[in-house]
Amino acid sequence: MEGLDYWRLCDELSVIQAALLIAGIDPSSDQAYVEGRAPETRPVGYEAARTALAHALREGAIKGKVIPSRDNDFLGVIEGSVDPAESRIEVESLRDWLSKRGIRSGFFFPNATGTPDYLDKNNPRYAPKLAATVCAWLATGEAEATKGKSPKQALVKWLREHAAEYKLSDDEGTPNETGIEECAKVANWLEKGGAPKTPGG
Repeated sequence: MEGLDYWRLCDELSVIQAALLIAGIDPSSDQAYVEGRAPETRPVGYEAARTALAHALREGAIKGKVIPSRDNDFLGVIEGSVDPAESRIEVESLRDWLSKRGIRSGFFFPNATGTPDYLDKNNPRYAPKLAATVCAWLATGEAEATKGKSPKQALVKWLREHAAEYKLSDDEGTPNETGIEECAKVANWLEKGGAPKTPGG
């Protein structure tokens, strides 16, 4: 395993460790000694990540344990503060929080494919007809793909050719014409029908 991979064994992390991992830094590396450094010399993204994590933990948006920072001059705690070294964040809750903010890649998402959620077959909300509609639209959007056919004809042709891949056929491989028509109708960008006009026509 790579150095960062061992951190995947942790169910809890400090705010500092979590912020470093978000920034792609191994918390046990030389670069991890960041708190004593000026903000402009810290790794890119660390400062923003640490600030956001501390706030989310304090407000309860991320599960964990808040330990207030101590005021060394008065030997007390600073009300409403979060000690980034001592406070703890639950990794699963952190992952959910990141996902809700549109961050679905990086250390906390090792299996990210870069595929949009609606096209990812491993996504629990994956809908084959939606994926078929989007992929058909993408595949037939160029004039070369339609080759004189109307957009709907090109879409239907593509959907028939890929029916099995998107569960638009039965066990014998016969295309589900009703499903194909529905997908083609949604993806059709030329609702009035007819072949697409040529640039000079």
